[in-house]
Amino acid sequence: MRPVYMISGGITKFAKAHPDRDFRLMVKEAFDYALLDLPALTRAEIDGSVCSYFSDHFTRQVMAGAMVQDYLGLCPKPSRRVEGGGSTGGLCFQSAWESVASGRMEVCLAMGFETMSRVNTWKGNEFIALASDTNFDYPVGGFYSGYYAMMVRRHMHEFGTTVEQMARVAVKNHANALHNPYAQSPARLSVADVRSAPMVATPLTLLDICQMSDGAAVAILASEEMAQRLCSNPVRISGVGCGTDSMRMTDRPHGRVLLLPHESEEEYRDLKYPGVHSFRGGRSAAAQAYRMAGITNPAEELDFIELHDAYTSSEIQTYEDLGLCRYGEGGAFVDSGAPFLKNVEYGLNFSGEQRWPRIPVNPSGGLLACGHPVGATGLMQAVFAFWQLQGSIGKHLGDATLQQEGAQRGLIHSHAGTGTYITVSILEREP
Repeated sequence: MRPVYMISGGITKFAKAHPDRDFRLMVKEAFDYALLDLPALTRAEIDGSVCSYFSDHFTRQVMAGAMVQDYLGLCPKPSRRVEGGGSTGGLCFQSAWESVASGRMEVCLAMGFETMSRVNTWKGNEFIALASDTNFDYPVGGFYSGYYAMMVRRHMHEFGTTVEQMARVAVKNHANALHNPYAQSPARLSVADVRSAPMVATPLTLLDICQMSDGAAVAILASEEMAQRLCSNPVRISGVGCGTDSMRMTDRPHGRVLLLPHESEEEYRDLKYPGVHSFRGGRSAAAQAYRMAGITNPAEELDFIELHDAYTSSEIQTYEDLGLCRYGEGGAFVDSGAPFLKNVEYGLNFSGEQRWPRIPVNPSGGLLACGHPVGATGLMQAVFAFWQLQGSIGKHLGDATLQQEGAQRGLIHSHAGTGTYITVSILEREP
């Protein structure tokens, strides 16, 4: 394999609906924005693309990716569609990385979209629920909010996690999004606001859950030679990992914890793993990406993380899967203030034990506040990570509040189902 770099990216505003734009126009808007930062790049130098969108049902159009390829003027070059539930965008990003790393392409476009507003919310939830086992789980009420409510109930039972800790995640991400004009639902919230919102699936309220969205995002990846020629400050993709698990949680075996380099068997001797409180696929993806990037202690060696927070509870679970804290400590990690930004006002007091270095999680606002147009979400994370590492948040957002000064290395994390597919990618600024 050869080195791969991200050289540009673009996104549309994520919104409840974009009634004036179809999926092709949204992708073109993001693509055109990405090209503005690369005046030396011509369409002729883009060797092909990977397109991601979750469901044909939302567009009512099979082979929509082929239509986007045509609309961008990239025919007859290679293209393919990637789909993997909530992890669709993350899989697309890694598929584009593979195209360049293998030598097949010098420049590859990763593009993703979703137009979820074309159906009612209940219908959209039904389409998403088809990503569960339709023979066993779906017929007995298998909607995803129910799955995640069950999982966090177990987390609360095993580890003492509280609804207030979950609510703090919502407060954090919505407050971060106040400085992100691309976000769907920036808001100044309190813990009481989150807990008094309508209950969806106990203990998850409406503000514990991300929203259906319309939106698009693109990332342009290139070989080292092309990156140096086309971009003044490219960002290297130094590690990738992808983990999987059985779709039915009842089929998941128990066994030893998949250890990261800074962990020991002894500290988990009494833990039933993976249980329904954690995601074995996420731990596997993280271990692969860390090994490739040479990371031995993620909490100390990463500067920020953009992770898949479809639920406040899943953000807490993912802290543990990524090794930011030990299994069972995700709630305490929130209370310590470790995943919060220094220069954003949250209206919270952090009285927890300060055992971890500060590592901002979802400075963009994450899925909770940005929205979740499924095929675009993982690529949106890549774009925000790219801008962070370039030091260009102020340029692209018109507000530098979310910029992490001196950030050298970031992680993006994309998650499908109840952990059926999970991707982790590490991006680094060159010294």
